[in-house]
Amino acid sequence: MHTFVDVLHWLTTSSHWSGSGGIPIRVGEHLELSVVSVGLACAVAIPVGLVVGHLRRYEFLAVSFANLGRAVPSFAILVLAYLLFLQLWPSLAFGFGPTVVALFLLSVPPILTNTYVGVQSVDADTVEAARGMGMTERDVLLRLELPLAAPLIMAGVRTGAVTAVATATLAALIGGGGLGRFIIDGFHTNDVAMVVSGAVLVAILSILTEGAFALVERAVRPRTSSRQTGGTLAAGRRSRAVA
Repeated sequence: MHTFVDVLHWLTTSSHWSGSGGIPIRVGEHLELSVVSVGLACAVAIPVGLVVGHLRRYEFLAVSFANLGRAVPSFAILVLAYLLFLQLWPSLAFGFGPTVVALFLLSVPPILTNTYVGVQSVDADTVEAARGMGMTERDVLLRLELPLAAPLIMAGVRTGAVTAVATATLAALIGGGGLGRFIIDGFHTNDVAMVVSGAVLVAILSILTEGAFALVERAVRPRTSSRQTGGTLAAGRRSRAVA
């Protein structure tokens, strides 16, 4: 209970909400790391997943390559990327660059897997019917398979985004910003309230990210079922009226 009161006091202290090290600045840094990482992951994983799913081949190769990001611990990737950036791009070595690399490799697998699985899940007879109507392969992919696979793709993006937000705290280990700064600084100064507050803020941001992407996933879901239900109900009313 005493720790809870200390955390509440720390979070409501006005000085922690202002200045270059305040909560809004740290949240902005945290979001910047996450958005850039997930954006790059989407730019790579979604096109590859669409092609793999449409061709229905190379799944093993694509997924095996993507899962390297999961096989190697994020902290190990962070350290290796830090050493590489320190030699090639020293200005990006402290925090931003290595963390983006680690989060990128962590976000790619769910996005890639969900994308190609979503495209492959489109009914084969429907795809063949579209081709029989004269649609090109590009039209089949972009106008048929992509819209139907969109909810599953967005579910993968949601998983990658939440994972990135939760893991972006690693940036503080190599001198970067973000909410992990409160956790690391709290450990160094033996400030338990700061450590727990930083963890609480990361948890809240992860929950908000999950909720936001869940709404987007719902918004991109095709409305075929509701339309079919509506059509069935309308037909039923018409039949009763005729009777």
